[in-house]
Amino acid sequence: MASYDYIIIGSGIAGLYSALLAKQVGSVLVLTKGAIDECNTKHAQGGIAAAIGSADSPDLHFKDTIGAGAGLCDPAAVRILVNEAADRINDLISFGVPFDTMDGQIALAKEGAHSAPRVLHAGGDATGARIELTLSSQVRAADIAVLEQHLVTEIATEKGAVAGVRVIDLASGLMREFACRHLIVATGGAGQLFKINTNPDVATGDGIALGFRAGAEVVDVEFLQFHPTALHLPGAPHFLISEAVRGEGGILLNAAGERFMPRYDSRAELASRDLVTRAIRKEMDASGHDSVYLDVTHLEPLRVTTRFPSIYQFCLNYGLDITSQPIPVAPAAHYIMGGLRTNIWGETNVKGLYACGECACTGVHGANRLASNSLLEVLIFSKRIIARTMGRGETRPAAEPAAPTSPLVESTGDLFTDLTLTESLSEPVPEPSIGALQDLMWEKVGISRSGEKLREAQSVLSAWHEFFKPQVNRADYELGNMILVAKMMADAALMREESRGAHFRTDFAAESPQWERHIVFRRRAQQACS
Repeated sequence: MASYDYIIIGSGIAGLYSALLAKQVGSVLVLTKGAIDECNTKHAQGGIAAAIGSADSPDLHFKDTIGAGAGLCDPAAVRILVNEAADRINDLISFGVPFDTMDGQIALAKEGAHSAPRVLHAGGDATGARIELTLSSQVRAADIAVLEQHLVTEIATEKGAVAGVRVIDLASGLMREFACRHLIVATGGAGQLFKINTNPDVATGDGIALGFRAGAEVVDVEFLQFHPTALHLPGAPHFLISEAVRGEGGILLNAAGERFMPRYDSRAELASRDLVTRAIRKEMDASGHDSVYLDVTHLEPLRVTTRFPSIYQFCLNYGLDITSQPIPVAPAAHYIMGGLRTNIWGETNVKGLYACGECACTGVHGANRLASNSLLEVLIFSKRIIARTMGRGETRPAAEPAAPTSPLVESTGDLFTDLTLTESLSEPVPEPSIGALQDLMWEKVGISRSGEKLREAQSVLSAWHEFFKPQVNRADYELGNMILVAKMMADAALMREESRGAHFRTDFAAESPQWERHIVFRRRAQQACS
């Protein structure tokens, strides 16, 4: 069996950046179930936030991030994020990432809930793609081993520590095993849990599910951010219309052509994503229309086409000229704030197992991610993971006892829990499929939640989780992972009897001080890894 110092699962920015750093200190294998450039990263239009402007500071960035997180950010992690941002931007520049400039200086844009312009872009609205292309070319030049079309099915452990991975070679159908000293999970998010989403097909929550089955803690999965403005055109994909469009002066109009965001928040279109999303949903419900409109027709056409070339061209391909026509938009599932629980060095509670990127929960985002912090988080904590494997940083505190805690008894501290068991169902459960799961999650665990809908979802997901057994193929393994992550999301959303950040309950519409804590899932010691 081949053995490596580092195995990295995933080939987005998190995986590629980690691989480039790890290559400097040991042998590296990157495993990806698709192609090396098939990931969420290249869809990131908005950019990367860093307080490098003369009118900005890490303290302001810290304040904005904490504010967006609605009481659930880890201040220590946020402080690391904002203080190390400039150095990580310099790393990208040294790798050759071509950030946009103006008058010889890096251009900075302002986005929702940011108090100053601090968002760097590359290629206008093609930031993720430019960074991904730069890093993937660097990985190939560094002669790092990359196995595409290799799906990780299990994280192998020995005596509570990572030993390696078991993998399906999707091209041949053969099972393979690899050993490692350090395993970094960088598999991206879980947007495919929902019928309407901005994510690529690969975003099926694999890393969260793999880590949980291996014994890692999963936290904050009830907080799934819906992006307010995804393209809503017949026949077109739900293409993301960047928050930066509103940052440049785009305004939101309802079906009657009225600007509505000033009625909901003093920041108008630049309010936090959860507020804009729910405002749009209210306007859609009131009018009976399936979209609102994002209007940039009042802006200089050249400014629009040069600042947002990808968005302009994509819409034009579907017959929409955004310089003269408003863009029909509606909310779509976008980014999961929760994931594998890590400390400030990217360590999970399983020895040798690390996580970074969207599949990780570092504590930076809290209940509602501040726009453009995600790419920065990747850089910060990927770097810290490699430093930790080299013996830097403090010793990790001992894990807390795994005993579940009742939310009715404790009012402070994290809530540790298990997955609920199957309840008796009054109606037949549909056959599990990706389409059925996406419909269920969109209708029952979506933008606005209620106890009744969440219990209905929980019952179906419990039955699927108990009885579904994947065959040896990618589609079945992905569905099994999606069922597990969806089950945790529904369980946590039902437990959290309040509204906070991206989690909104119609039956508990207010934020509650009792719930200023985290819901953490731990696998029972006796529970099978299925």
